[in-house]
Amino acid sequence: MHFDAIGRVPGDPILGLMDLYAQDANPHKFDLGVGVYKDDQGLTPIPPSVKLAEQRLVDQQTTKTYIGGHGDAAFGQLISELVLGAECALLHGRRAGATQTPGGTGALRLSADFIAANLPGRGVWLSNPTWPIHETIFAKAGLKVSHYPYVGADNRLDVAAMLATLATVPEGDVVLLHACCHNPTGFDLSHDDWRQVLQIVRERHLLPLIDFAYQGFGDGLEQDAWAVRLFAAELPEVLITSSCSKNFGLYRDRVGALIVCAADAEKLTDVRSQLANIARNLWSTPPDHGAAVVATILGDAQLKQQWSAEVEAMRGRIAQLRSGLVEALAPHGLAERFAHIGVQRGMFSYTGLSAEQVKQLREKHSVYMVSSGRANVAGIDATRLALLAEAIADVCN
Repeated sequence: MHFDAIGRVPGDPILGLMDLYAQDANPHKFDLGVGVYKDDQGLTPIPPSVKLAEQRLVDQQTTKTYIGGHGDAAFGQLISELVLGAECALLHGRRAGATQTPGGTGALRLSADFIAANLPGRGVWLSNPTWPIHETIFAKAGLKVSHYPYVGADNRLDVAAMLATLATVPEGDVVLLHACCHNPTGFDLSHDDWRQVLQIVRERHLLPLIDFAYQGFGDGLEQDAWAVRLFAAELPEVLITSSCSKNFGLYRDRVGALIVCAADAEKLTDVRSQLANIARNLWSTPPDHGAAVVATILGDAQLKQQWSAEVEAMRGRIAQLRSGLVEALAPHGLAERFAHIGVQRGMFSYTGLSAEQVKQLREKHSVYMVSSGRANVAGIDATRLALLAEAIADVCN
């Protein structure tokens, strides 16, 4: 038979955790594995601004025809302004433009295929650790994947080692950088660190690919864009992948963009022609609904203001959960050991728990997280911080 020789691929470990969590009958279980924002009721809510925009689309949208290779033009312009700033000189000079993609993951795949097809021989450098799908996306595109240090064995950000390795990266290679809310560690670079990275990128003529999946979840919508805007202002060429999954709550609608910054308008047109050609063979045209929602929100001052407040509320809640967990660990003598959770940014935390401790948490206390010790802080129930702290203390003491 045709399929007899086909083997079975192991399931995704995070999706596997979702299944185990669903099957667990313990009413006090914690889902800290899958990377989605949750509210105090354990639900991943639809922001009210999104519901209002969707209703407007239901009432006013007149067609479901294709939206073209680069996607919704209004979405592309508005997401570029959100990422680069409305007054960005690159946008006014037509040196930057967005291609709409199915989620931030689609933007990463589009960038990978673009690099493979148009920049032959270039390697891609990822942080160690990084989001696991970064590894497979670029490898599947046929690119050589290498790594620069980021967090050491002591679970601390190691900027010196990162810079030392970047200084040896072959000229012309691509360096993937996390704009904010580093996934999976939660450790972010300071402004001074970013300036040092920029200097090395400039000196070695590296191409920065900045993954911007969590705008608004670190220090704020504008603050989180600082490094992206620095690189765009200082360098002639930058690639930026943007995702609307988290900050708009549009996970399943798959909304993202690959934003290209080029030396001039003519070269941007050349690059965008290549991206449209690649996209045609990946997904033809991107899905419309989520992008239309984003464009509706960002194009309406009142809706945008409401959405910005909703993002700030999510960001604030995550920050409170971080500090709250550290405080809850204090009676167990573990506040200092886990103090890093309070200074990390975004949804994720590299807790420092070992794979064995993670296993014990799951088996003894129904606390589900990735074996690396990465926890989705946004999945914590604020009313049960003490219970979670007791479970952590049990496996640590």
